[in-house]
This record gives sequence, structure tokens and C-alpha cells, in this order.
Amino acid sequence: MRTHPTLLAILVLTAPLAAAEPVLTGPAPLPPPVAARDWNPRNTPVVEVVKRVRNAVVNIHSERTALGNNTEELLALVPSQNRINGMGTGIIIDPRGYILTNQHVVEEVNSLRIHLADGTTLPARVVAHDHEADLALLKVDAGQPLAVVPIGTSSDLMVGETVIAIGNAYGYENTVSVGVVSAIGRDVALNKEISYKALIQTDASINPGNSGGPLININGELIGVNVAIRAGAQGIGFAIPVDAAIKSAAAMMDSRLDGASLGLAVKDDVQAGRDDGTWRRNVVIDRVESGGAANKAGLQRGDVVTRAGDVAVNSSLDLQRGFLEHVAGDRVPLVVKRNGVEQKTELVLEAVRPAAATASTADDPVWQRLGLRLRSVAADSVGHNNPQLHGGLSVTDVRSDGPAGKAGIQRGDILVGLHQWEMLTQDNVLFVLNNPDLATFNPMQFYIVRNGKVHHGTVTAE
Repeated sequence: MRTHPTLLAILVLTAPLAAAEPVLTGPAPLPPPVAARDWNPRNTPVVEVVKRVRNAVVNIHSERTALGNNTEELLALVPSQNRINGMGTGIIIDPRGYILTNQHVVEEVNSLRIHLADGTTLPARVVAHDHEADLALLKVDAGQPLAVVPIGTSSDLMVGETVIAIGNAYGYENTVSVGVVSAIGRDVALNKEISYKALIQTDASINPGNSGGPLININGELIGVNVAIRAGAQGIGFAIPVDAAIKSAAAMMDSRLDGASLGLAVKDDVQAGRDDGTWRRNVVIDRVESGGAANKAGLQRGDVVTRAGDVAVNSSLDLQRGFLEHVAGDRVPLVVKRNGVEQKTELVLEAVRPAAATASTADDPVWQRLGLRLRSVAADSVGHNNPQLHGGLSVTDVRSDGPAGKAGIQRGDILVGLHQWEMLTQDNVLFVLNNPDLATFNPMQFYIVRNGKVHHGTVTAE
């Protein structure tokens, strides 16, 4: 006999979530003559940067439940969390319509729309988030390849160098502001639950709505993701360094490889700080799993990956883009360099079977209606986060196109609550899904434990 789940009593710990000029020993040579019509002194490097990247920046509009306003906070996440109609900015990182933004921009939203630079409006969905990094991955279906922002590095930033922010400031779309890098490596605390490490500080104007948008260097390369402003101050804004954002975005894309495994781990090797201001990033294989797909393809630790599928690989994000939207059994061409010699191989994605898949897809209503496979865990797995928790259900598999996947639930999360009830067993979930009053609270609140903290959102059961 199914046991009625107990009422959920839980303390939710979430936040509304130039190269140097050469020294001349004599008169500089005259430049070649330029036709007057070809030279425009107003066409500055900043103008050129904006032309280069603006098509890869999107404006985000959302509808969400008002969460109130805490006037005691020293810092304000943008957009303002007491707005029913939210706003933010996103960065296109893959031409198939994958967009990087801040997680707090899209947290607990009921609907998302993005505006492209050409005025096109498209519905968007959240496909993954990284709560700890405050980053999220969105997807739009544009029907055509989209412009992608050039990726730079934050490893060689210079205090005082020019930077440019583009975003949906206060709802004024595609707003451009210019400033300098004011400091690097800033640790910033928003409140007791939310803090950031090693941020870029800038005096480029960043306002509510800029959050999730790009901070660009004078070469037109992404060097940061704008995240927060100092409330009550002028010219104090912060951005997540792009090198950290790349790692998070790559991990979120890797989570999209449902049921498939590469069998390897890589690292970004950035060589920066050259005298001419140039830099280079290599993707180096750091670990190969014995008997895994990469091992069978002949890959070795220390190999430098230069191409995956039809994507040139310059970062770990590029590597994941090369495998994105492939499934187990697909054969993906790879090009690597080993001891400076280029080698070609083919990696066959291998299926990963979740350990707790005890029911077939056809017979599992939780998989059918939520897109989740779950396994009970003991109270000590979650009790140290909140003494009111008595256990939960570990997420062992997520269907990316299912309700839970779209809501941002990830493999490894621990589901501890649905609506107002605690989730300890599969029967508890079935009680909710079969509840005669489901229509009155669907979409429903869900509560999960991730990385030692309790988070919540909404999910709509099919």
C-alpha cells in the first residue's frame, strides 16, 4: 500500500538566483595614401568591436513570480528579483542556438523569450545550469546558423585595459558601454548563500539587465560574463572570467550527451602574456578512461585535440560543441596532435547505463511524465544540509527533452520535495503524479540538493 508522503518542511537556501608601439629612433615613415572615402576617424576600435560581436548577443525577457526585494543586500544581482517581468542578456556560444547567461536570470521563470540583434523574437528553454558558477545554458531554434561570440582569455588581463559591455540595460536593448578593467581576482559576497570568487571588476557601466551579457576586450573577444553590480555605487561592476565560464559551459554541454560517454577528461592550456599581446589556447587530454570510447579510439594523455567533428577545437567548450547533439553509437571524427604530429581517428560514443534503471521506459511513469530515473538515498546523504530532511531520491538519469531536463534538474541531484511533500521513495513521486488535484498545482515546485545546498524551481508533469 502506498504511503502518503509527509509534508515537506524545508529551508530553501537559494538566492533569487594592443600591442605596444615600437620605440622609434627616427621619424616614422609616412603611411600609404588613403582615399578620403575609405578613412573615417569616427570608426574607432570600439565601433569595430561592436560591429563584430553584437549579432552574437541576445536580449532575454522572462516572466516569473515576484520574489520580493531585500534592501539590506550590498550587491544586487541583475536583473532585479522583485520584477514579474524579468530581463537579462545572453551570449551565443554555438550557431545551433545555444546561449550562455547567468543562472539567476532564468531561475524560476515561467517563460523565456530572446530577441536577436536583427529584431527576431524566439522562445527559449533552459537546458542546463551550474548553480555554483551562476551560469545557465539556453537553447533556441532559429532555423538557421547564428553568429557566435569570439572566445578570448582572462588569464592575461591588464588593469586599465579597455573593455566593452553590451547588454539589455534596464530593458534598453543592445546598450553599449565602455570602461577599463578596474581590478582582477575580486572575491565578492552577495549574501550568506551567494558569493563569487576571482571576478573581474570594471567601471564599464553595468546595470540591471546587463547580467549574463558579454564583457569584451578591444580585440572583440569575450573575456567575461557580466554578473553583478555594487548597489549604491558608480562604476563598480563585476564579471565572471571567461576561462572559468568556459569550464562551466563545457560541463553543461557534456551533460547534454544523454546516455553517451566520451571516456576522457581534458584541460585548457592557455599560453598568454606574449609581448605582442597575442595568446593561444590548446585543449590537452588529461585523462583517458581504461576501456572507454577515447581509449578504443587510440587517444592518449597529452594529446592535443584540434578538431572534433566539423568543429575546430580551441577550447574545451569547442570540444563539447563537436559532440553536441550526438548520441550513443555515433562515430565522430577527431584530429589530434601527438608530439607535434597530426593524427586522425574516430571516436564512437558509448552508451552509459544508469545503475538504478530498474524499470523499462514503457513501464516507468516517472520517466514518462517527468523524464527522471530515481534511486532512494539515506537521510545522512542530505541531513547535514538541513536537519528537517529525512532522505531523498538521487537522480540517476535525466531525459534532456523531458520536463525535468527542461527545468534544469541534472544527473547527481537529490530530489527531496515535490509541491508540498517530501520525496523519500518512488511511491511518493507516484502519489504526486497521480494526485487528483495535480491540475491545480501543476507546474509544481521541486526541491533538490546539489553541491551541498538546497535549490528549488518549477517543473510541469506531462
